[in-house]
Amino acid sequence: MAELNLKQIADKLNAEFTGDTRKLVFWYDDKADFADDINTLELSNAKVYHLEPDNQFYTKYFLERLDRSTNYLIYAPFPKPPVRDNHLADTIKYSKEFFADRASLLTVDLGIEEKYKPVIQKYIKFFGAKDRTQRFYDLEIESFTRDTIEIALMSALCKTRTASFEEVVRVVLTDSDLEDSKFLAEFKKYDLLPAFWRLCEEQFGYTDVKPTLEKLVIAMFVTYTERYMDAELPKSWMSFVSYKSGNIISFLDNLMNSLLYRGKYNELSEYVATGLNAVTALEAIDPEDLLRCDTFEFIDRMIIKWINERLLVEDTGAKLNGRTIPLICQERSKKHFGETYKEQYQLLEHAYSLILKANYYCPDDFKGIVNQYRESDYLIDTNYRCFYTFFDKLKDNTVFERLRDLIENIYTNEYLEKIIPKWNAAIINDESMTVLPLQRSFYSRYIRNSKERVVVIISDAMRYETGRSLWARLQDDEKCSAKLEPMLSVLPSYTRLGMAALLPHKALEMTEDYRILVDGATCDDLKQREGALQSYNPNSRCIQYDDIKTMKRDAIRQLFVGMDVIYIYHNQIDARGDKPNTENEVFVACEEAVNEIHDLIKQLTDHVSATHYIVTADHGFIYKRDKLQESDKIANAAEKGSFVNRRFIVSDKEIQGDGIGSIPLSRILGNNDTKVVSFPISSNVFKVAGGGQNYVHGGSSPQEMIVPVLDIKTEKGHKETRTAWITLVSMVQKISNLITTLDFIQNEPVSDVVKGSSYKIFFVSDDNEKISNENIYIADKKDVEPQKRIFRLRFNFKNKKYDKSKRYYLVAYDEKNDQEVLRHDVIMDIAFANDFGFNV
Repeated sequence: MAELNLKQIADKLNAEFTGDTRKLVFWYDDKADFADDINTLELSNAKVYHLEPDNQFYTKYFLERLDRSTNYLIYAPFPKPPVRDNHLADTIKYSKEFFADRASLLTVDLGIEEKYKPVIQKYIKFFGAKDRTQRFYDLEIESFTRDTIEIALMSALCKTRTASFEEVVRVVLTDSDLEDSKFLAEFKKYDLLPAFWRLCEEQFGYTDVKPTLEKLVIAMFVTYTERYMDAELPKSWMSFVSYKSGNIISFLDNLMNSLLYRGKYNELSEYVATGLNAVTALEAIDPEDLLRCDTFEFIDRMIIKWINERLLVEDTGAKLNGRTIPLICQERSKKHFGETYKEQYQLLEHAYSLILKANYYCPDDFKGIVNQYRESDYLIDTNYRCFYTFFDKLKDNTVFERLRDLIENIYTNEYLEKIIPKWNAAIINDESMTVLPLQRSFYSRYIRNSKERVVVIISDAMRYETGRSLWARLQDDEKCSAKLEPMLSVLPSYTRLGMAALLPHKALEMTEDYRILVDGATCDDLKQREGALQSYNPNSRCIQYDDIKTMKRDAIRQLFVGMDVIYIYHNQIDARGDKPNTENEVFVACEEAVNEIHDLIKQLTDHVSATHYIVTADHGFIYKRDKLQESDKIANAAEKGSFVNRRFIVSDKEIQGDGIGSIPLSRILGNNDTKVVSFPISSNVFKVAGGGQNYVHGGSSPQEMIVPVLDIKTEKGHKETRTAWITLVSMVQKISNLITTLDFIQNEPVSDVVKGSSYKIFFVSDDNEKISNENIYIADKKDVEPQKRIFRLRFNFKNKKYDKSKRYYLVAYDEKNDQEVLRHDVIMDIAFANDFGFNV
């Protein structure tokens, strides 16, 4: 019992015990409501005497013989006996009786109108325990009606923080077993079960002769499905559809969008899908009619299956509701089950882009090949890489095996087998060496004339398309500005020669025994490379990435003190690709390399105030998932003593044979070397012992020889950024339908200074009751054109009466900090809302 009620009782009793005359007051507490509280009563001029059913005669003796002066409250935790059985009947005649009606005390204490006292009395058993009563008080109900009292009682039993029937239903459905609910058992114990089902009908339109939680959940999910499915429901489902769909949509939207309860939503969804055999029931529905619906997880599987089938027949023009396959993938990825199927949708997006290149065209001239590659063809390699990145992440990718075969065929036969031969037909011309900056000129072009400290990060085998991904990543870093240009590597495109070409030198040469010399000295290891670098700039240093990543800040600072040039050697991609047992992880290594280099740049900017970086590579690579066939291997016709690799042969004379091209080494090194580099003019390899099957480099192709050069400037300290806000575009002052569609715009495109965010958007009343479903919008558009940043949201309002004289509001909250960012007032003028049988 609440303390204030006991005080009321004590005040009334103390008033009875005033004066000098001895007084006895009898209190028969019929239901022992105050048995736990009686000893806590503070009586100023009386004592409490506990009457028991079997001590009446002694009590009479005690009160009239042993103690005839003390005031007593005689408390009996049982009903007053009939006169025939009551030995104290005559004593009571000259004493007083006290009546404490717990229901009356509660109504007075809580400010409940007298007309609702019978409601309290009906549920008086609930108030028999202090903790339950206190939870009821803690809900701080402002206005009491039958509904609010019953909702508060259920809320107290469910231990919610607010008195909300939606919260009660949420707890009942998510925190207990549907078939044996401990909460329904509690409601039944305190006679609240009829009220619960009556409110379910009033709030959600659910009614049944024998209502159950299982059927309530089914009604909710079927009603939600009916609203968002653009086809008729199965006939067997129609009886479950509620006429108060707005309330149900609002409830389920809130549940699925909640970080706390979305997992339970998934369980309920699966429960309903299994119970209704939904997969079979909806298998005949066109995916186009399910595009807006995300009630059940299997709907995404149906859409994914449809996309997969379209791609297998190379139907890239296929659409659902006017949406292209990439747009479908992007939109479904942002829906509730999108996180579960995000990798499948991304895989399909990249597959779509690759299939578009099934009729790939390549220019004939070297400049045209290079320009097309840097503008668009690099994306083919990126999409291929990303396709396998997501393919390999799937626990079960068997459903995409046929698609993988198609992708492999297009990438190898339609793309590589066209671009590489044309590249090699054009590279033999002298002018090909003038189209791109040459790797052997790297130091003089990018480092020599720098007036500030330069950190050079050389990532072994980071080909141009991966460098492009790093560049895109840096665009989203508010502290970075980056420029990207391609550079033509040396040939053979392998590590020793590529690393040497990146060092300062006057002469770059290959000896007769195929050692690489920089200005006459070898540069095979870190110490030798540092010697070559310091011969041009004494204030320089070379270090391995693996060493610096484990250093503490002070050690890194000491390493950089007084340095003008620092070469950092990063080996993630080549280290993984060059080993037969890990070569299929090379695309994962590309992703990790991008992350590691970005993190390194941020670390050095913060730790040593380095602000200028050049990121490049020694060479690129070719990777194909299918194992090489014997027909992909070229017989090795090199003379004994030649330098033979899977993708190149260096010898004293040109290797003759079909499918082989050659370039004088002098053209590559810029000297008078008479040796010749021979290479397959396709993606084939020379037949040599050992080595991997999928990952190769050293030869002549855009993938192996076009490497990135990123010139990066960073800013120390904080760079002011702002969040991409959203604004209502629709001119709406009045809502007149239970379903309303509104247009919004993302104010600015996401950039290095404008960060994306996620917003919850819904309608509320002036007392902050949520009256619509909750939409989640991710503001991540980078489009410069405002029209492309407009988006449309659909709102379903609760079926209830709205007061046209009151204000209602459209609100938006930033999910990251739960801060309100938009409030727009409207009038709700819905004529028939809450009418019986109104169906929307």
